[in-house]
Amino acid sequence: MSRSRLPLPAFHPADAGAAAETLPEWDLSALYASPDDPAIERDIDAAAKAASDLAGRAKGKLEALLKGPEGAAAFAALIADYEKLQDLLGKVMSYAGLLYSGDTTDPQRMKFYGDVQEKITAISSGLLFFELEINRIDDGLIEAGFADPALAHYRPWLTDIRLDKPYQLEDRVEELFHEKSITAYSAWNRLFDETIAGLRFPVDGEELAIEPTLHLLQEADPAKRKAAAEALGKVFGDNIGIFARITNTLAKDKEISDRWRGFKDIADSRHLANRVEREVVDALVEAVQAAYPRLSHRYYQLKARWMGGETMPYWDRNAPLPGAVTRQVPWVEAKATVLDAYGRFSPRMADIARRFFDEQWIDAPVRPGKSPGAFAHPTVPSAHPYVLLNYLGRTRDVMTLAHELGHGVHQVLAGRQGALMAPTPLTLAETASVFGEMLTFQSLLRSAATPAEKRTLLASKIEDMLNTVVRQIAFYSFERKVHAARREGELTADRINEAWLSVQGESLGPAITFGPGYETFWAYIPHFIHSPFYVYAYAFGDCLVNSLYAVFETAEAGFQDKYFAMLEAGGTKHHKELLQPFGLDASDPAFWQMGLSVIERMIGELEALDAEIARQR
Repeated sequence: MSRSRLPLPAFHPADAGAAAETLPEWDLSALYASPDDPAIERDIDAAAKAASDLAGRAKGKLEALLKGPEGAAAFAALIADYEKLQDLLGKVMSYAGLLYSGDTTDPQRMKFYGDVQEKITAISSGLLFFELEINRIDDGLIEAGFADPALAHYRPWLTDIRLDKPYQLEDRVEELFHEKSITAYSAWNRLFDETIAGLRFPVDGEELAIEPTLHLLQEADPAKRKAAAEALGKVFGDNIGIFARITNTLAKDKEISDRWRGFKDIADSRHLANRVEREVVDALVEAVQAAYPRLSHRYYQLKARWMGGETMPYWDRNAPLPGAVTRQVPWVEAKATVLDAYGRFSPRMADIARRFFDEQWIDAPVRPGKSPGAFAHPTVPSAHPYVLLNYLGRTRDVMTLAHELGHGVHQVLAGRQGALMAPTPLTLAETASVFGEMLTFQSLLRSAATPAEKRTLLASKIEDMLNTVVRQIAFYSFERKVHAARREGELTADRINEAWLSVQGESLGPAITFGPGYETFWAYIPHFIHSPFYVYAYAFGDCLVNSLYAVFETAEAGFQDKYFAMLEAGGTKHHKELLQPFGLDASDPAFWQMGLSVIERMIGELEALDAEIARQR
């Protein structure tokens, strides 16, 4: 499942006007009618038969087939069959995953998800040979085959998977790794999800799930923020042993896999999956860390003064500013705001996004057991994406809607590349989402009626950008510390807590004070569990979009066409190829400075606006 945003604080649903609305729930019937739909078993059986048939025709025969009389055309036909099979398997697994995310505490959904996962894993184990065997074919033979248009269609995919060639193991070992995944990292992922969903946090006499508790951290009432923070710290602390066990196990599991495959750096497997060079990521990390004083330290010192002191407790980091102009945003208004912003950029973009509302591709309400945060799931090209939100009616929720719909638009456009080439590396997967968010923010800013309202919007956007860039690079640094230390032996919870506080202090600066309990806040971050080292993709995407939006603001006609061509490419092009039409290059250190300077400039604008408001008083 393609996860997007971390759970971000907003507010308590009991106080929300938005909670009284009837919010949309998704209709999964484009996949299957229900968990009891006979089509599920039929498709699983059909997939098993097709996988067995493909293995019979192809296993141990690919190179000979490519050299044979039908050559590249026959080889391309096999790839096309493999692609159809991947789409079918993905359809079944997508349905199980989406159904499970709607209530991760429901025993029936848990069982259904686990059973489907086991069946799909068993089938896909029999298909592992296909890509492994392709990577044993001589490069020259495959290159010659591209003269045939049918095989040339799959050039990006073949080029892409052959990047994995130095790290692949013999077939039986790959099969073992794959089959044991359901009792290894996948099982620990499920344990994490179910543990988090089952936790309850006592706040002011109520027992709250994690999502509404996190939302309280942006309440206007400081007592509520403090109570929520202390409840989070206490419950995380009471359960820190299990979170430490999950973290230790998954870090060791990754180390074993990396060692067998020959990866040198602890994040190299993620860089490879993202199709981005380690040097590019290192340049991003260094640029952001060097900018901490100019960005997060500067902003939080400013905010601390607004909050009435030289420092502020960690639970005030995402608090509303004193006197902030805030209001509830009904769902119908959120929808109109995002579609209008998208439409101003391109009617085509708004038309695609509108389908998510009209055809019930969005699940918006907060429900007990529902996955926290938000994501857009591409499912498979033969169906369509779905968006999960926990909508509570603040401006930040509107921005999250814009963010996830950006993912959805991207996934719809990339779907034409087919099941093998539609998926986009994580570093580029955030491009459309952050761009859609920026379009929506700029639209809201233009419509701000007063300097005070503009100040509120600007501060909120800066905080989101700091959460996306500075905080995610700090998360990446934390993961590096944990995974590096785990190679030396098992880590105590205290050791993990120390690593967390270290990177938080470095990144957030001296204006934020950390009280007892905050040392455990690493425990709820799902990306550490589901996708190690995923988090730098957020910073990559945000800085990329900042640079891209700067080009858009001064671009002549034709920008939109280039933008849609970039999204439609899916995973068929490297970041250098995708950015070249815009005159951008992520391998250039100046590229990251350009993106970071946008945040720095916005902080300067906020300071100037604040001074203007003070003069008017």
